[in-house]
Amino acid sequence: MAVAFLAGALAALAMAPFNAFPVLAVSFPVAIWLLDGIVFPLENPAPGFWRSIGAAARLGWCYGFGYFLAGLWWIGNAFLVDADQFAWLLPFAVLLLPAGLAFFHAAGFALARLLWSQGNARILAFAVAMAACEWLRGHILTGFPWNLFGYALAEELHLAQSLSLIGAYGLTLVALVLFSTPAALVRRDGWRWPVLSVAILVAMAAFGVWRLGQHPTGFVDGVQLRIMQPDLPQDAKFNPALRNEVLTRYLALSRQPAADGSDGLAKTTHLIWPESAFPFLVAQDPEALKVLGDLVAPKAVLLTGAGRAEENLDDGGWRFFNSLHVIDATGTIIGNYDKVHLVPFGEYLPYQSVLESLGFEQLTKQRGGFSTGPGLRTLDIPNAPPAGILICYEAIFPGEVIDPTNRPGWLLNVTNDAWFGVTPGPYQHFAEVRARAIEEGLPLVRAGNNGVSAVIDPVGRIVASLPLGTSGVLDSRLPTTLPPPVFATAGTGIVTALFLIALIGAGLGCLNRRRQPR
Repeated sequence: MAVAFLAGALAALAMAPFNAFPVLAVSFPVAIWLLDGIVFPLENPAPGFWRSIGAAARLGWCYGFGYFLAGLWWIGNAFLVDADQFAWLLPFAVLLLPAGLAFFHAAGFALARLLWSQGNARILAFAVAMAACEWLRGHILTGFPWNLFGYALAEELHLAQSLSLIGAYGLTLVALVLFSTPAALVRRDGWRWPVLSVAILVAMAAFGVWRLGQHPTGFVDGVQLRIMQPDLPQDAKFNPALRNEVLTRYLALSRQPAADGSDGLAKTTHLIWPESAFPFLVAQDPEALKVLGDLVAPKAVLLTGAGRAEENLDDGGWRFFNSLHVIDATGTIIGNYDKVHLVPFGEYLPYQSVLESLGFEQLTKQRGGFSTGPGLRTLDIPNAPPAGILICYEAIFPGEVIDPTNRPGWLLNVTNDAWFGVTPGPYQHFAEVRARAIEEGLPLVRAGNNGVSAVIDPVGRIVASLPLGTSGVLDSRLPTTLPPPVFATAGTGIVTALFLIALIGAGLGCLNRRRQPR
């Protein structure tokens, strides 16, 4: 069990910011060999079928616990922002979330055991079972598809182009197959599998070279972006007493000269501020709206994250939303988007009323929690293509980031990763956001309180960026979009076909094992 834990922890190094994806070629084979030891032990008799299923699940849980503990420990940083109230929860958050997510890997190992064979087909059994459970992890209980194994291949831009064909879930299956093939080396003819894997990686890189060459970065005429990264301390962002200080800092930073010394704000058509920019409800503050209107040029707009409240007609109370406002030069809110995918325990509590009655509250300390917006939608933006809005966490869901009935011309992600400081978390978040641009063939603009703020073209090139943990402004043009790539139009069918092929291969190996004389 300790070996499984260490193998899982090793796999976490494949994720940002380390991006050491070759470690998977050690981690996955070790997992396969451990499963071999359960199903076909060398010395003791093999355990009964159901006992071996349980043993495989325990092995998978230890592997998953190592993977998620090593990859998600940084979440505990959020509980230190308001340490007086939440620090006592830190060990529970750091341990319980990985422990819970590890059950998906436990299910993956158990499912792999059902398809296990002594031949190399067991590589496919392991890969398809784990990939299926990674898909489930992205969907069950609102989903948490963070650090999917496929992201190990997405940091290298040429390999990342495969996201345009099969998305993050398909790339997860591919990564599991390719990096599991060293497990075949224990057999006499096993060298063929790793060699084939290297050939596939080379083919993927060649496709990436071709695709990047086909799509140089172009820019939308007449659109000049200014992205503001204030790097405000997290405890200041929800303190109404700091209203004036926060607003003054935003205004001063937005007026900062451009890199060439010119008046950057005067040339800006779209000023972008990050998620939850204000420690007050700006929509209910006419004075603040006037100040914001005076900030932007007559034909420019401000796009900013903000809390929003509306009266609940059912009970006369209020509903609160994590939103994005579009504010014009008159100080009028001319567009609005409400976040759809809320963060459990961060923006709402499961069984909210029950847990609140016991004295619990989510990290944002909004009584009653935030309400869910009506759905993903494309927002009209003056003097720019319509935009798909993604507030923070919403950008991590492959294939679920745009309104399929109204394709946008770009994606705008406003976020606040200051909860997690300068840790691996914000780098992992940025890697997943970048993957969405490639999957959808859309440029992506990102404004983060403490970074990473960036402009990304539709094939994943970083046009401009500000590093994590710094304060500044980022001036850039808006890249043009591409026609919808294969994943955006037929991705579900292609990924399903890949899963079925792997499943059939694993199933044939399992049937062959059962037909062999004992």
